[in-house]
Amino acid sequence: MYKTPCSRLSGLIGVSVKQKLVQNVPECKQTARSLIQLHKRDPSNWLTYQHLNFLKRQYVAKNSSELHQRAVPKPAPTQTIVDERDVGVERRVQRIPAIAPVVADTVPQSEDITSQARPAISPSEPDTDDAPAQKDSASSGSATSGEPPHIHVETDEAKEARLDRQWKLLKVDVAELPDVYAKLAKIKLTALVVTSAAAGFAMAPVPFDPLIFFVASLGTCLASCTANSINQYFEVPFDSNMNRTKNRPLVRGQISPLHAVSFALACGVPGIALLSLAVNPLTGFLGALNIFLYTCCYTPLKRLSIANTWVGAVVGAIPPVMGWTAATGCLEPGALLMGGFLYCWQFPHFNALSWNLREDYSRGGYRMMSVTHPGMCKRVALRHSLGLVGLAALAPALDVTTWTFPVVSLPINLYISYLAFRFYRRGDRDSARKLFFCSLWHLPMLLLLALTCKKPRREQELEAGLVAPPTASPPLALQS
Repeated sequence: MYKTPCSRLSGLIGVSVKQKLVQNVPECKQTARSLIQLHKRDPSNWLTYQHLNFLKRQYVAKNSSELHQRAVPKPAPTQTIVDERDVGVERRVQRIPAIAPVVADTVPQSEDITSQARPAISPSEPDTDDAPAQKDSASSGSATSGEPPHIHVETDEAKEARLDRQWKLLKVDVAELPDVYAKLAKIKLTALVVTSAAAGFAMAPVPFDPLIFFVASLGTCLASCTANSINQYFEVPFDSNMNRTKNRPLVRGQISPLHAVSFALACGVPGIALLSLAVNPLTGFLGALNIFLYTCCYTPLKRLSIANTWVGAVVGAIPPVMGWTAATGCLEPGALLMGGFLYCWQFPHFNALSWNLREDYSRGGYRMMSVTHPGMCKRVALRHSLGLVGLAALAPALDVTTWTFPVVSLPINLYISYLAFRFYRRGDRDSARKLFFCSLWHLPMLLLLALTCKKPRREQELEAGLVAPPTASPPLALQS
């Protein structure tokens, strides 16, 4: 009934702000008085914080931030500013509570109400649009003398539709729970984490144990589900502002936050227990550390500093290290090398992805390199793409692979470096998209080549005759 700009509504937040607005803009006094009357009359129609533009802007950037780019907010439905003089008298009368029907006083009562509502209209501008409405209301009141006039009776269908638009009790559909859990755990990202951990397990220079491999993969999967679920629990208000994440289960209200946290605990506790008790304590510690870094360091840093990208790269580099420690029980240079592959690969992969999602990240308030430091975003992607070539050359020096691995992996490493260089020079959507899609097949291919070029164990070298067996020292001759 009353609609005013959000800039005027901000005067109701504090007394000091309200007084300042009243001093600067005299019209704010009348607007504030009308809003207070509206709130007292019908609190259910009071505007919530989602309608305030300044609260929407704090999700994008604070006043002291360094964001150089702001995306255009989502187009909101246009709200026309209706002046009080344009509101018909008949609509105001509908808000009057029901009165016992009196046939004789039907028409005078409507006239009294009309006379009370008329002073709100300025005498200099007569409201010609309300004249037909008054005539129609008077005629309808005289025709139906058995009922009080201008009393709106809400039907059951209208009431059900109105309540359906408001907050209602959350009903969980059991048939949708598997799909909800898969989205909550980010099943594709979890599959990548388990694959990298399996690669680290397979690259370890020890005999392959299927049971330990299965338990380690299961524990890593559960730990990843926990981290992803807690991450979505923390980012519900920000995910709702991004097109890429607005359909997540917590944003859509498919499950409650308590349900999501319970799912995270149901995955995290047995996952860490499996890694610690059934595999070894070092792997369990790395799994718990990864959950902590992802939920308590990476997630809040996304809204504070661009350092979140480096912290997220460390989180992605831990799973192959977990696979190596699950097989060997110790932390060796080969484990750090496998983690280094994942660490360097994530920068061209994520920087290319975030480049085409700059508007979404800016709208959500995330401080990414692509938003705040676009030049650094391109340089870092190129730098770490070239770092993959150096790590491949370091693998045989650490006795992880043979010397054929740097040779066979050089073409794919040079190709992703070439695409990163094009992204660095052009910085357009097409070059970023090509770099991103190349990173999707580059990592599996790199890990597969490393596995095929794995350095054989010493026992295998002995069986193949590549290394001479150690000869026993001849016995000392006794002197007679």
